[in-house]
Amino acid sequence: MGKQGSRRSPRPESRIADLSVGMKDYKLRTSDNSVGGDPCIGRRNSGGDINWNSKVTLADTFKSDYGKPGPFKGVHVGKKHMWFQKHMRSIVFMFSFMGFLFLLDSFMVSIFASVNIHNSSNSNHSSVLKKESAAHINETEAPVQMYSRLLNLASASLAEKEFKQEKSVFWEESNRLASVWKPCAYTKENSGRSNGYMLVSANGGLNQQRVAICNAVAVASLLNATLVLPRFLYSNVWKDPSQFGDIYQEDYFMNTLKDEVSIVKELPSHLKSLDIEAIGSLITDADIMKEAKPFDYSRKVLPLLLRNGVVHFLGFGNRLGFDPLPLNIQKLRCRCNFHALKFVPKIQQVGSLLIGRIRKYEGTRSLVDKQLLGNFMPDIPLKNHNATVGPSRYLALHMRFEVDMVAYSLCDFGGGETERKELQAYREVHFPLLLERLKISKPISPVKLRKLGRCPLTPEEAALVLAGLSLRRGTYIYMAGSQIYGGESKMHPFTSLYPNVVTKETLLTPSELAPFKNFSSQLAALDFIACASADVFAMTDSGSQLASLVSGFRTYYGDGHAPVLRPNKKRLAAILSESSTIGWESFEGRVRKMIEEGQRVRVRGFGRSIYRLPRCPECMCKS
Repeated sequence: MGKQGSRRSPRPESRIADLSVGMKDYKLRTSDNSVGGDPCIGRRNSGGDINWNSKVTLADTFKSDYGKPGPFKGVHVGKKHMWFQKHMRSIVFMFSFMGFLFLLDSFMVSIFASVNIHNSSNSNHSSVLKKESAAHINETEAPVQMYSRLLNLASASLAEKEFKQEKSVFWEESNRLASVWKPCAYTKENSGRSNGYMLVSANGGLNQQRVAICNAVAVASLLNATLVLPRFLYSNVWKDPSQFGDIYQEDYFMNTLKDEVSIVKELPSHLKSLDIEAIGSLITDADIMKEAKPFDYSRKVLPLLLRNGVVHFLGFGNRLGFDPLPLNIQKLRCRCNFHALKFVPKIQQVGSLLIGRIRKYEGTRSLVDKQLLGNFMPDIPLKNHNATVGPSRYLALHMRFEVDMVAYSLCDFGGGETERKELQAYREVHFPLLLERLKISKPISPVKLRKLGRCPLTPEEAALVLAGLSLRRGTYIYMAGSQIYGGESKMHPFTSLYPNVVTKETLLTPSELAPFKNFSSQLAALDFIACASADVFAMTDSGSQLASLVSGFRTYYGDGHAPVLRPNKKRLAAILSESSTIGWESFEGRVRKMIEEGQRVRVRGFGRSIYRLPRCPECMCKS
């Protein structure tokens, strides 16, 4: 209140008018921040503005009005009541509208949080991934992000492209030369004579065993030996008792290769009682080096085979080089890998169910599907599915970010001191020889390791690559591989950009997975099917056996329509080193160029894997 004779204070009506303007301003900002809000609601009238920065402003306004003495107090209160009566419907509508938006938001969150396609499962993928990844290492509670700025740019870009309906160009192989190469791994007939029997005990997981089988077939042909169906060694790492017949069709394997090499299921009775080690026919790594040449086998193994009638390769793995080899032997390796090895019906059936649920439609008809699924290629649309829409496409990602790979790399992944202690503790238990080597040699810093491209890609980095390729946010992504180190804390940046992450555990019911429980190689076969049949296959480590065999399978049967995304880790590290300054368009351009160069059609070079790079005269033909 001013002194007597001074200019009068504003009338209470003007304060109420100002308050009304403030309420309208508040409603305008509320509607602007609400999904689907009506822009007409809360539109500000012309006139003076009120500073509406906090609830204190509102409280102070009421306090000053109610605390004023004088004849205007009753009028003020009366007009205030009249104002509330007049605007009661607007106030009720505003709160009702806000309540509706809150319920709508909760409903939408509940829908998008669930990425389990199978109707019988209601668990969301965040919780599933968290459970899957907690086996070896305690999870960091807070999400770990190394490139927050780029993640924000990626999120904005994906939202804009979704609005404009822009599509990624990487659903098809861009190089037309990819379809020029056709499968043609056919060889000459077997000579019919045998120098003896050859036993093979293969080690490793599913993919290492597959390579060992094909190499064993090639060696048997080189030695003119009769191959006994390979056996799989039990490993304390894999803990899988599966044998050849639990994973692959034995009779189909033998019949497919019968014209090239003699194969039997077991040794003849007169050889079963032999002590193979005692007679000197046991062959280990010490006898035959890895990447051995045909001469090594003819010089060291053939005399034993001719003398004793049997040899046994113990722990047989990558012990046959890719070059130089006779043309027919190379073709035989290809025929074994791409034609003779078919999964047993149990795996084919569940594999068909798996990819059918990702696609939401069971009418798969590619040559890759036919080779992998055999007679289990259903052609009936799933219930409640609109067949006119067609199948939904999906990307399969082999995310090599298991704890053993992370620990062995000696890299830093943004988890701070807690992460460093966890990984060091893991190395002390599982990699004592690595720590011994580090004591006598100067270790390379984590920063330099990343620049050299020696660090496994994190889920965050993988998501940024996919975003750089404009992969739409709603795309279903099948995640293959073992448990992700760090669990939800490391996966959060990925799922924030791509929430529809699925695994075999989320797509299949417990009863459907039960026959494969405790059989890691059979579970890996399901991953193999899902990755090879995907519309796009992406890898984070080109050196892994799964990625190598899947990409080769897609090359052989894909007919130029099975793209593979293969990041160059060294080049990606250089791009990400500018994460604090690089613009999103520049990031997209450099990532796309990196992927395009990785997709160039190349003929297999000397000494390179024929299983990974089958485009060569020994394995494929030019049309």
